[in-house]
Amino acid sequence: AAPSAWARSPVAADDLNPAAATGSQARKLVRAPHFMMVAANPLATAAGDEMLRRGGSVVDAAIATQLVLNLVEPQSSGIGGGAFMVVYSAKDRAIVTYDSRETAPAAARPDRFLDADGKPLPFAQAVNNGMAVGVPGLLRGLEMAHQRQGKLPWADLFQPAIRLAGEGLAVPPRLHKRLAGNKELPRQPPAAAYFYAPDGSAWPVGHVLKNPAFAATLRAVAQGGADAFYQGDIARDIVAAVHAHPKPGDLTLADLAGYQARQREPVCGAYRGYELCGMGPPSSGPIAVLQMLGELEQYPIGDFAPGSVEAVHYFAEAGRLAFADRDFYVADPDFVRVPVRAMLDPAYLRARGALIRPDRSMKVALPGDPEGKLLSLGRDNALEQPSTSHLVAVDADGNALSMTTTIENEFGSKI
Repeated sequence: AAPSAWARSPVAADDLNPAAATGSQARKLVRAPHFMMVAANPLATAAGDEMLRRGGSVVDAAIATQLVLNLVEPQSSGIGGGAFMVVYSAKDRAIVTYDSRETAPAAARPDRFLDADGKPLPFAQAVNNGMAVGVPGLLRGLEMAHQRQGKLPWADLFQPAIRLAGEGLAVPPRLHKRLAGNKELPRQPPAAAYFYAPDGSAWPVGHVLKNPAFAATLRAVAQGGADAFYQGDIARDIVAAVHAHPKPGDLTLADLAGYQARQREPVCGAYRGYELCGMGPPSSGPIAVLQMLGELEQYPIGDFAPGSVEAVHYFAEAGRLAFADRDFYVADPDFVRVPVRAMLDPAYLRARGALIRPDRSMKVALPGDPEGKLLSLGRDNALEQPSTSHLVAVDADGNALSMTTTIENEFGSKI
């Protein structure tokens, strides 16, 4: 049997959407003896659960779940975005990671988001236009993972989302809240026609939202594979929409046709006898988590009650240190050399952790110097907007999958 796992209990859909921070609630521990699917919305979770019950792999379950998330949680992820997927094979005791994050159009240049004076545009101004649109990667990544680790037919994985798009779904309270609070989305006519009533108000909670156009797109990809999205009519429509924006972008058909997902090496580190692994660069999350653990290992964290002043203080200070390094050193390894090994060196992390003082905060942490040659690298003023989802699957054979899926900003570029 698979190990027991943390999961959310099945409650109302509006309580299960992580796209916006709206407080926290206590949850019961849920145990499953054989397999489990966890996602941000029960309709999406049910789609993945269906695939696991049919003997599908964790990759099959993740694909079915993601496609439904595109409908029920469109503010956070979808086929216009990208993902990082980590898959553990119990039989091989091996981890495979897939990078399907978006890439810049070939026409992109370093001054893309600078104003006439050469100063960076404010993030909100830079993101809501055609220039901000990257080449979507998600479907290529899902296809690559399915070809290597899927069991059920590709087309079967699309059926729950196709069914839901055609029959319609009741607008959940969380989605309604995001729609009502978003000022940029209704300014895009195609988005307004779908998400908002004729009077301009966000569709109310419970309104049945049907999306036959999305169902047609899913049917095309189910039958023709990811090629149906990256070439032909759909690709032409994507490029046309980006170029038709008041601030048009420069995405091309060649950008779409040339997109390739990548299998990358996982990044791993040790903590108190465990080996922990996750997605390597260009993802920065697992490096930050491993750094925090390495910085905290020298302290008796187990003696601090969860939520206590001590626990929160040490966790927050380790986070400051890790994020200073993360902002400074981690980038796309296809263009920038990321010193992963040096950043996770136990001696380096012990020294970083020793900067934590028990009685006061360091306020602003400076990046460390893992290789002894501090570089002057970039910082940005990007806002951390709610625009990402996460899902986890474990099957009856003990295989496990963890996927972070995103459109980078709430409702992406709004196009």
